Amino acid sequence: MIEFESFSLDNGLEVLVHEDHSSPIAVMNILYDVGAKDEDKNKTGFAHLFEHLMFGGSKNVPSYDEPLQRVGGENNAFTTNDITNYYLSVPSANLETAFWLESDRMLGLSFDQKVLDTQKKVVIEEFKQHYLNQPYGDVWLDLRPLAYKVHPYQWATIGKNTEQIDAVEMEDVKHFFYKFYRPNNAIMVLAGDVNLDQTVELSQKWFGSIPGGEKYLRNLPKEPQQSKKRTVTIQGDVPLDAIYMTFHMPRRLSKEYFIVDLLGDILGRGKTSRLYEELVYHKKMFNQIGAYVTGSTEPGLLIIHGKLNSEFSLEQGESAVEKILHTMVTKPVPELELQKVKNQAESDLIFSEMEVLTRAMSLAYSANLGDAHWINKEARIIQSVTVDEIQHWAKTTLLPSNASVLYYKTK
Repeated sequence: MIEFESFSLDNGLEVLVHEDHSSPIAVMNILYDVGAKDEDKNKTGFAHLFEHLMFGGSKNVPSYDEPLQRVGGENNAFTTNDITNYYLSVPSANLETAFWLESDRMLGLSFDQKVLDTQKKVVIEEFKQHYLNQPYGDVWLDLRPLAYKVHPYQWATIGKNTEQIDAVEMEDVKHFFYKFYRPNNAIMVLAGDVNLDQTVELSQKWFGSIPGGEKYLRNLPKEPQQSKKRTVTIQGDVPLDAIYMTFHMPRRLSKEYFIVDLLGDILGRGKTSRLYEELVYHKKMFNQIGAYVTGSTEPGLLIIHGKLNSEFSLEQGESAVEKILHTMVTKPVPELELQKVKNQAESDLIFSEMEVLTRAMSLAYSANLGDAHWINKEARIIQSVTVDEIQHWAKTTLLPSNASVLYYKTK
């Protein structure tokens, strides 16, 4: 159980406080409710680029990292298709430095053209390094638009291509900042060696005067139900043929999400999973294979991916996977097998809660989903999943008509 208290400022900033005085460290996590799904389809990759720009100097602080490092702090950030998250840790005696730095970034960026030009080059190089010049790196550039035809999950966080990143102008930056980087579109979590009274005082002092913006009302197109199997074949300079299968699944804030997540664990989590035992250990058909879910806020994907040993074809590999999926649909999972993956999933939650920073992130994410208490409900939901529910959602999810398959061939 993660205990917390919460309050809101007049400008709409939601603040959560989680006290843990076991060490003199304080954590600040600020989640902005904006991700790649909120981008214009002709200006993709912008949310990720903007994350980089947030470290390029703010209205009154030309260097973000230097003053933080002086007080023994460290920081980082990440962007997904759903959110952008900034986090830092400092000795609790220097907590006000964190409030100063983060409030100035929320107040306004420096909007320096040199910073924009530099960070565009950095992100373009990142795009090339991780997506274009790395084996199998371009998979999601082709697989996302195969699985999603309408919803903006159809492009990766990095964007569709480098040309759209290069085309970003300063006016785009200003528009994006004042639309999304407002107090009323953010959730701030203070965790660790902090207390409520101190947090209220510092939040009001440093964030209270920042103007709230017009509330962003998300109105994204709903992905229609897939009615037939989709496939695409690509070639690349890779060592082994590979297969990637996706199936549409329920959104994150639902019990059904956990059911399909556990279904994926049974299929492809670790060396005792069905796919690995049968196709890697026994038949030695695949060099590696696994399954996982994207964890998206809106309806996401269950993904199965594997690399075939050279003596087997993609057709053989897909047929072998489909046989295992058919078994999942037609035969109930033994109670002991289900209990094993439920215990593994609950253990992951428990271990993740050992770190104060992870607790802060999870609280922010749960609050952004609409229920900060969701973080304390997950273990109970996981343990409540039944064999019948697993089979029902196997029948609902693992349909050939719900599958999008990418075949990656060696040149």
